[in-house]
Amino acid sequence: MQTRRETLRSLTIAGLLMAALPLAALPALAQTAAPAPAAPAAGESDPAVATVRRMTDALEAALKAGDVRARAEILSGPMKENFDLPAMLRLGVGTRWKEIPADKQQALIAAFEPYLAATYATRLSAATGSTFAIDPKSEPRGNGHIVHVTVTDGSGDTSPVDYVLNADNRITDVYLQGTVSEAGTLRTGFSEPLQEGGADGLLAHLRKSTETMLAAPAPKTPASTAPAPTAPAAK
Repeated sequence: MQTRRETLRSLTIAGLLMAALPLAALPALAQTAAPAPAAPAAGESDPAVATVRRMTDALEAALKAGDVRARAEILSGPMKENFDLPAMLRLGVGTRWKEIPADKQQALIAAFEPYLAATYATRLSAATGSTFAIDPKSEPRGNGHIVHVTVTDGSGDTSPVDYVLNADNRITDVYLQGTVSEAGTLRTGFSEPLQEGGADGLLAHLRKSTETMLAAPAPKTPASTAPAPTAPAAK
């Protein structure tokens, strides 16, 4: 049975970036302070809440798909629509981003989009039965908003997940339990490929990881434990 932390990992980037590696090789999750509370904003109809609802609807739909490739196809469009993927990639690369030529920046962005969909799709297999309850009131934060979501796993345990959105109502970060930042974990996950091979090293890492994850076979259906029927006795 999966733990609450494992369920949260499977639903956010924080646990997805190193999905192709053994769990023992995963870097520690980046810890950072969550944004300070602010007064509630408009109700459920506000654009920030609508963005998060579209994304959680896509996650729930992907949970029902049979394999990684099918889940990634379900998630790809909603992720491009609702996440600010270029901004997230820039945060993951950090200060080195400005040193990367424009053409390679575009190549990295193009590779990051399917990589992120594939990593979500890969880890969703550990989140079967999870549901999302979205707070109908977002909170203004700087030029954007925070939307609070409660994730309930298959065993009934609940945990908070906070979505950070920019002025364009696109998701730029997600906080688990108020302290674990996806942007911080992106930096941790990209550190080694960047250090070893620069932009080309990160690009190769994204492409190879995506290919590997999408090639994973569908999970096998457990064999029935019922006894085989016996032939009728001869008369």
